[in-house]
Amino acid sequence: MKKFAALIAGVTALTLLAGCGGETNPSFNKETAAKIGDTGGLKLPLSDKNETIEWSVVSDHEDFNNSYVATKLREITGVDVQFRIVPAATAEEKLNVWIASKDLPDIIGNGFEITKANELARQGAFAAVEDYIDKLPNFKATFVDNKDNDWIFKSYAAGDGKLYGFYGYDWNRDVNTGATMYRKDIFDKHGLTMWNSPDEFYTVLKKLKELYPSSTPYTSKAKDDLFQTLGYSWGIVPFKPYYDETAKVWKYSDTDPAYKDMLDYMKKLYDEKLIDPEFLTNTQAAWTAKMTQPDKAFVTTDWIGRMDMFKEQATMVPDYDLRFGNPIGPKQTMKTLDQICWARYVANNDKAETAFKLLDFCLSPAGAELITMGIEGETYVLDEKGMAKYIEFPEGEKVDMSKLLQKYGMFTEGMYLKFDRRSIYFQFTEREQEAQDFAKDPSHMEPMDPILPFTAEEQKAVNDYMTKLDTAGREFASKYIVANETGESAWNAWIQKAESLGANEMVKIYNEAQKRYDAN
Repeated sequence: MKKFAALIAGVTALTLLAGCGGETNPSFNKETAAKIGDTGGLKLPLSDKNETIEWSVVSDHEDFNNSYVATKLREITGVDVQFRIVPAATAEEKLNVWIASKDLPDIIGNGFEITKANELARQGAFAAVEDYIDKLPNFKATFVDNKDNDWIFKSYAAGDGKLYGFYGYDWNRDVNTGATMYRKDIFDKHGLTMWNSPDEFYTVLKKLKELYPSSTPYTSKAKDDLFQTLGYSWGIVPFKPYYDETAKVWKYSDTDPAYKDMLDYMKKLYDEKLIDPEFLTNTQAAWTAKMTQPDKAFVTTDWIGRMDMFKEQATMVPDYDLRFGNPIGPKQTMKTLDQICWARYVANNDKAETAFKLLDFCLSPAGAELITMGIEGETYVLDEKGMAKYIEFPEGEKVDMSKLLQKYGMFTEGMYLKFDRRSIYFQFTEREQEAQDFAKDPSHMEPMDPILPFTAEEQKAVNDYMTKLDTAGREFASKYIVANETGESAWNAWIQKAESLGANEMVKIYNEAQKRYDAN
């Protein structure tokens, strides 16, 4: 019955496709198009004009134009897509050269700073998404019909009120980076339990230090970015303004009382040798060595993949078991990772409609499937849990995104707009799944701050203030912890310095922009 249903579905799909034109387009392959899933309402082929679309993507895959994904995209959409390949190391430099020489591709996939992009758009370089919205069913369903996401039209619009960036959605894990992890094997050995507050975290580190006097119980390789990572569990975002959801105003994190509480707490850990004295200077190699030895460090904050990676590296510790732990601060919360994927831009020319339709296909379920899994029966099958099993790899070989990129061109930066949640990226190990389960409770995640649109004058002022405050703020935090420039007098002196560098003026700009945002 399954085979019969699949046959009927295939015949139906071919019948529908036959009525969509495309016979004159050599890129289009009806058989390939019939194998894919839900296009979200897009009709195939996307064009019968025999068009060539040039699309820039970031990749070190030199032969990407002949890759499986690139080839199948042409066959499915009927568009001769030619990719302009940009190595990650030179992506920004290349983009600036294209702008200067007016040699932009039809689709810019590599990252583009929004202020610069909107400035070029207003000069006529890019086509506006809204001008084509009725022909983009996936974008419309994601960002117009879904009222949880329609804020992008306020936050990312150019000065003329139009949206030029084509954004992706649903591409991120719920928990990925910034996770606190602990050596469960050591905790279990000594009857220690995971913490639920800063006081409990301090107590357990104190006990570990007593048990292992030569250890540094908590370590990190994040350097001064650790202040920002930990800040979310104190309800702030160090080195930046943050939005107070209760008071409904913007405040500057680095002068907030909660920030002083966090710094005083970290100072206590540092003075009592509970945090690694080299946490501001650790190299990745030094940090890895500490975390994978039997008794040198027991808690860290990083990417969740480290739990299984360190398990493999800790060959001297057969019972090694690094697990996801609660956040450290009093709110016990983590940063909410953004599901809005950065914008792609379409050149304002006579191929703009087709270019936008290509992007809309990549935002569809079928597009997400192609770019992260391929085509069922050709590159993957579904296992008993409904997750993709990539069939062209030897049994037992560990498959990851980098291997899929090299073999097929999957997960190419600048091309993907949505990830299929059956793909390898969402196939979690037991340890990683525990981290994802934490995020199922919304109270565990700090709400995302509004993304405000600034005028050109405001943006310049904010950038100027932030440049000075970021440098000064990182220096202050480091000295507060390790150089004994600490306590009330140091804090009050910092408040005065931050104000002299424009902290209050910057926050005023944010709050004025918030008023305009709320009024729209």
